[in-house]
Amino acid sequence: MGTALITGASSGLGLEFAWQLATRRHNLVLVARDAQRLDASADRIRAAAGVNVEIMAEDLAKRRAVDRVAERLASDDGPVGLLVNNAGYGTSLSFLEAPIAASERNLDVMVRAVMVLSHAAATRMTARGRGAILNVSSVASYTASGTYSAAKAWVTTFTEGLAVELSGTGVTATAVLPGLTRTEFHARAGVDTSAYPEWCWLAPSQVVARALADVRRGAVLSTPSLRYQLACQAARLAPRTVIRALPGATGR
Repeated sequence: MGTALITGASSGLGLEFAWQLATRRHNLVLVARDAQRLDASADRIRAAAGVNVEIMAEDLAKRRAVDRVAERLASDDGPVGLLVNNAGYGTSLSFLEAPIAASERNLDVMVRAVMVLSHAAATRMTARGRGAILNVSSVASYTASGTYSAAKAWVTTFTEGLAVELSGTGVTATAVLPGLTRTEFHARAGVDTSAYPEWCWLAPSQVVARALADVRRGAVLSTPSLRYQLACQAARLAPRTVIRALPGATGR
C-alpha cells in the first residue's frame, strides 16, 4: 500500500483515479478547490475501500496553494509514491475573446502547477529510489486549438523530457493523452459537444485503467483506445498546415 496524490480530484478523471487507486489499497491525498465535494468523496471512499484519505482544498491558480501541495509532496509523513497531475479546465472562448487574466489562470493551473508539483515529487521520489508521476495531457496537444492545446502540448513535451531525466532513478514519468471523455469537463467549459458522434467518446474508467496500467509498465506516453492512438499518430505525421485547418476541438 502506498499513497497517491491527485489534483483535480473532486470530479471527472480525478475522482475516477481516486476510486481506482483506492480499490488497489492506495491511501490518497485529494486536491481540488471544492472542499464540500472533496469531503463527500473522501467519506465515500473511506467507507467503501477502507483506506486513509486526506483532503487539501486548494486553488492551484494561486502560488501559495501550489506551494502547500508541494510541501505535502516533500513530506516524509505518509510519503507520496504516485503524483497524478490532473487539474485543468477548458473554455469555449477564443484567446482574443477571453480576458487575459483567464488565460493566465489557465496557464498557472495546467502548466505552472504541473511543473512545480512534478519537481517537488521527483526530488523526493528520486531520493527514495522509487515513485511515479502521471501527468494528464490530451490528444489536443497535437492540435492548434488555442491556449488549451498549447498548455497540453507543454505537458506532453515536459513529461517526455522528465522521463529522460529520471531514467535509471527508479522513478517514472507518464503522460496520458485522452480524447473526448464523458465527464463534466465540456459542460463546465461551455463547449457544445452535440456534433461529436457517440463513437468518439471514452469512459473515464477506460482512460484511468489504461493510464494506470501504462504507469505500472513504465510507459512514457499513454493514449487510451486504438482510435485515438491512430489519431495521434496521424497528427504527428501530418503537415502543420493541415493541423491548423482542422476545426477546433478540446479533448479530455
